This record gives sequence, structure tokens and C-alpha cells, in this order.
Amino acid sequence: MGKIRINNMSFHTYNGVFPEEKRLGQRLEIDVELTYPIEQQVKTDNLNETVSYADIYETIESFVLNHNYNLIESLANNLLTTLLANYLSISDITLKVRKYSVPIAGIFDNIEIEVSGSQQHG
Repeated sequence: MGKIRINNMSFHTYNGVFPEEKRLGQRLEIDVELTYPIEQQVKTDNLNETVSYADIYETIESFVLNHNYNLIESLANNLLTTLLANYLSISDITLKVRKYSVPIAGIFDNIEIEVSGSQQHG
């Protein structure tokens, strides 16, 4: 199975538990990895044989900019559910969501959540 990845998508959002996060917002970065049978499906160099990166990006961007959660875990889980429902040809999806400027004491680059899901064929 092939992999399609879009890395380091960056968005200014208003997710978080603390009042300053809801008021000032912060940067989130998202990576998505899509499992798709590239080897079998892409035969004639036609976009219809694969998944449109632009469509995936637009779905993620729209979701992230129009939904605010206390927890980035909730954002990640709900975005994963949305992607699986909208792109049935993708067998597996892994999302990484990184949050910067987290208002806690300590020295670190970011907080990262990773979630994965598969199509339920039954």
C-alpha cells in the first residue's frame, strides 16, 4: 500500500482549556498520512485515479478553522472521523496535531497528539 503525506500544515486556531488560548489563539500544525493503493490504482497519470491533495488540504483547513475544542485530542479524533467519512478510498489515516505556545511552565517545542483510524468494511 502506498502512502500520501501532507506535512506541517499550519493554522491559527482557538483550541484550549485556558481563557488566554480561547482569546488569543495559537498555532496548530497538522501532518496527515493517507494509506492508498497507489501501486494498483494509479496507472494512466490521471488525477481521478488518486486522492486530490488539494481536496484533503481544504477539508482539513475548513474543519480546523471552523471547530474549536478544549482538547486537541478531540479536534484530532473528530477530524479523523470526518476524513474517513469523506474519503472512502483511503484505507487508513494517521493524523499528528502539534500545538505551540501552550501556557504551561516548562521548556519544550510543542505538544503532539497522534491518532489513527481505518475504514470499517464489514
